[in-house]
Amino acid sequence: MSLVHLRSFVEVYRQRSLSSAARRLGMTQPAISQHIAALETAIGHPLFDRHAKGVVPTPTADELAAGLGDRLEMAEATLAQVRARSSDLTGMVRIMGHGDFMAELVMPRLLPLLRQGMRLRLSTGDHEDIREALLEGDCDLGVSAYPVADQKLRSEKVHEEKVHAVAAPEVAERLMAAPDLAAALAVEPVLAFNLEQQLVDDWLNANALARQPIRAAMIGQDLRCLRGVLVQGFGWSALPDYLCRAQIDSGELAEIPAPLVTPVNRYFLVWSPAALREPRVAVARAAIRSVLQVP
Repeated sequence: MSLVHLRSFVEVYRQRSLSSAARRLGMTQPAISQHIAALETAIGHPLFDRHAKGVVPTPTADELAAGLGDRLEMAEATLAQVRARSSDLTGMVRIMGHGDFMAELVMPRLLPLLRQGMRLRLSTGDHEDIREALLEGDCDLGVSAYPVADQKLRSEKVHEEKVHAVAAPEVAERLMAAPDLAAALAVEPVLAFNLEQQLVDDWLNANALARQPIRAAMIGQDLRCLRGVLVQGFGWSALPDYLCRAQIDSGELAEIPAPLVTPVNRYFLVWSPAALREPRVAVARAAIRSVLQVP
């Protein structure tokens, strides 16, 4: 069984369609059909039942897919990285992620790729934007605060940050002096990442301070915007360590001590397996994994 035959099988298995697999792999449908036929001859059993709307895997196909697991993707990624050592890396790699995380943590650490001649195109978006862009082929890699559940994509945790409740020193002092911290936080204006208030709610829930829904005075998906308002003495929020540590150390912000526990926010690298066949994408993925290692 050749690697290219197995690659075709995996894509047909994922897509449940010969034509969709052909488009994803940049091949013709007859070529994909020949690869599947060659595998079926080698195995001695049919892999798919053909139907008008696509294909349905047989039990043999399910067994082969389970046996392969992520091994094929790992092999292809390794081969791509090896090829990249002697390949031209001057092409474009498109990366999508949360604006503040990309600007503060990712891009400053990818300067070696730029010096090698790689071109990087960055765009911002939330986890749903990233999922759609990867599936549509509009970006090569995503960095998200959420893993993906889509079977056509892969994700892995690459970083984590402690989340702190913060405010300007005078606001934090007033909140901490209140006889009931939960009540004080509920009436103080809160600044949140989005309508779900993920970081704020995570901090409140982890510390048993959530009593009723809190309505955000400001919502901004670039957390640097929230930080800028906080340092001017308005409201409170929950921010990851990389966005507030320097301000806490300088006295621009003060931490509201967590009564029970300081929660952790996790970040995930997301990609389409097919994208890793391109050497420069494999190199960029390896670089991001390297610089964002979980502490």
